[in-house]
Amino acid sequence: EMLAALPHLDAVAICTPPAVRHALTVEALRAGKHVLIEKPPAATLTELRLLLDAAEGAKRTLFAAWHSRFNAAVEETRRRLAGATVRHAAITWKEDVRRWHPGQDWIFAAGGFGVFDPGINALSILTEILPAPVVVRDAELRVPANRDTPIAATLRMEGVAGSAVGTVTAAFDFLQQGEQTWTIAIETDGIGAEGIGAGGGRLDLTHGGTRLSVDGVPMLAEPDAEYQGIYRRFHHLIADAAGDVDARPLQLVADACLVGRWRTTDAFHW
Repeated sequence: EMLAALPHLDAVAICTPPAVRHALTVEALRAGKHVLIEKPPAATLTELRLLLDAAEGAKRTLFAAWHSRFNAAVEETRRRLAGATVRHAAITWKEDVRRWHPGQDWIFAAGGFGVFDPGINALSILTEILPAPVVVRDAELRVPANRDTPIAATLRMEGVAGSAVGTVTAAFDFLQQGEQTWTIAIETDGIGAEGIGAGGGRLDLTHGGTRLSVDGVPMLAEPDAEYQGIYRRFHHLIADAAGDVDARPLQLVADACLVGRWRTTDAFHW
């Protein structure tokens, strides 16, 4: 109805749950629109690959927007880690699903991602800031007895052989009460772009990627400006006839589901 009513529309943003995003994105691309897709960009890696093909065939911009990357502290962390050796990183991403997704059963249905819906934000930051890729070695996924997707998960990842990245752990929980926790703590050895000493240094990226501390000293704390950055990037991509689709965070979720141990936990009720 929108495409029929607004034939001169240049671009659309698809902000639906991921399970229905593929068909809507293809429809918009075939109608000649540039498309921004929210995170997670698709329900499967195959869907995402097909969306890239559809965008190329339509000669239109496709932008998979990992919004948490667009905070200034994320870019500052990436810059400081360039050239450093990351000994260990620990993700703690715990929030209250009843607060952020009240009554939204889709998130616990097949294709809804469960706790990986917010958790993929942390993985999108991780893949942006580390100086080398990581692979998932093992995972535990806890699924409520009456639901399809995890309500909590733990992952253990490692940098690829010979790289400057050691181990990475992640703890995701959808039942956090009180203060919400979105942090990535990074321990380094070696010298990075900003002279982190060979004796080690610690970087703490907190509040969803909006604040950075180095060895306990605050370095950067700015208001959340994610979506201004997203739409600025979308505008530039359209102007340059370019696209931007990074599948790495989705790949890590898929890999966790492939190698992980699935555990049944208590039923979940709103």
